[in-house]
Amino acid sequence: MRQLRLAVCRKADGYRGMTASKTGFEGARTLRAMLALALGLFAFGLQASERFVPGFEALPLMAGLTVEPGSAMAFEKPDGRIVETAAVGNLSEMHIRNWYSEALPQLGWQPAGDGLFRREREVLSLTVTRENVGVTRVAFRLYPQ
Repeated sequence: MRQLRLAVCRKADGYRGMTASKTGFEGARTLRAMLALALGLFAFGLQASERFVPGFEALPLMAGLTVEPGSAMAFEKPDGRIVETAAVGNLSEMHIRNWYSEALPQLGWQPAGDGLFRREREVLSLTVTRENVGVTRVAFRLYPQ
């Protein structure tokens, strides 16, 4: 069985560093590979977390959409919260509507009309409009029922 040993070293210039050695084979290379893997997984986690609509709990942002800068607004009321934001992309209106119609029920949102979904005491409204050639805008609005 191979063991990974870490040791603190003092070099001639006074610098203290850490070295790794593995009984029988290149432990330093293994340690570097493990560190690279951990950093890669951390970066992947950051990218994955950016795929949600800001201000909304677990509302996925469809691939191909990007959040419109300055569009987010949120505040609390005694009877619930109101959250609004928008995203844009070069996708068809039908494709966006179909994607959210399939994704949202899996997250507990029940269809309640054209672009409306209900969950617990909240209503989620999705308004999809074609702004310009190649630009479709999705306005997300959450409000109390």
